Amino acid sequence: MNAAGPLPVIDVSALTGPGTGPGNGPEAGHARAEVARRIEAACLDSGFFYITGHGVPQALISELRDAADRFFRLPEEHKSRISMDRGGRAWRGYFPVGGELTSGRPDLKEGLYFGAELEPDDPRPLHGPNLFPEEVPELGPAVLAYMDALTHVGQAVMRGVALSLGLDEDYFAAGYTATPTTLFRIFHYPSPPYADPEEWGVGEHTDYGLLTLLLQDDNPGLQVHTSRGWIEAPPIPGTLVCNIGDMLDKLTGGLYRSTPHRVRNATGRSRLSFPFFFDPGWDCEVPPLPSLPAREGGRPRWDGLDLRAFTGTYGDYLTAKVAKVFPGLGCRVLPPSSGARENV
Repeated sequence: MNAAGPLPVIDVSALTGPGTGPGNGPEAGHARAEVARRIEAACLDSGFFYITGHGVPQALISELRDAADRFFRLPEEHKSRISMDRGGRAWRGYFPVGGELTSGRPDLKEGLYFGAELEPDDPRPLHGPNLFPEEVPELGPAVLAYMDALTHVGQAVMRGVALSLGLDEDYFAAGYTATPTTLFRIFHYPSPPYADPEEWGVGEHTDYGLLTLLLQDDNPGLQVHTSRGWIEAPPIPGTLVCNIGDMLDKLTGGLYRSTPHRVRNATGRSRLSFPFFFDPGWDCEVPPLPSLPAREGGRPRWDGLDLRAFTGTYGDYLTAKVAKVFPGLGCRVLPPSSGARENV
């Protein structure tokens, strides 16, 4: 394990604070351009960076962490009252340790799946109402408030990404993320005895959408595969970890690569993590940006997948991917006749 080369820490307050947006004076514009330059450097290098200046209230973060900790301390029979098989096509709720697969292997974690709070009759897969535990009534309001806050942060970081690509800063907000797909997870990693070197809290993978914004607790475990090898991405107080997903990789024609990462909790303590996924609208197709030249070669993807070969909407891509990590539930959201499974 190569520990060299820390990930950069970028203050994004010029993108998130008051006075952001076009027409707010040259000083604000220069500040946003500098943030964009740093985001570009991070995206070209490792695809991972920490952000400060995100504006998420510490009180909300503390409330969310405390409620999540209370939930995962509940007996299994109580947690299972909101199990994912009760969420139907909305694909929400709790799964136990080993209930989610990465690259076909069970992950050594348990977790909760959430999304935008919608009506039960929403016809789209992965859309609908959330399942919240009655035993921890504080969790539901904290989750929904946190998702609202992180949606604002996601739009702000994408303004920086747009500027880094020579686009208008509202390019994504006016199109791909005008109505973003937002999903949120809370993962609990026990500290098991790793008898097999191939056992992981989460195995090597890339994320599916545009950006992931990750809140960590005080325990390390996240590892990132950079050009320098595998490096640790330990928690830094006051920060979120930001990384590129497959759709930003596809949009940029591989200029900004989605970076493999994995988790192993070897601390001897329980570990909580809170990934928020900020993704294109469900019905958006995601072809390479016309403003970027076609790009051959460059850093190959870890899995050999050619994202250019995928055709369809982001909803097609996401549904097929999630159906693989929960094969027991996949038949509820992916029709047997669907060809999306073979394309991803």
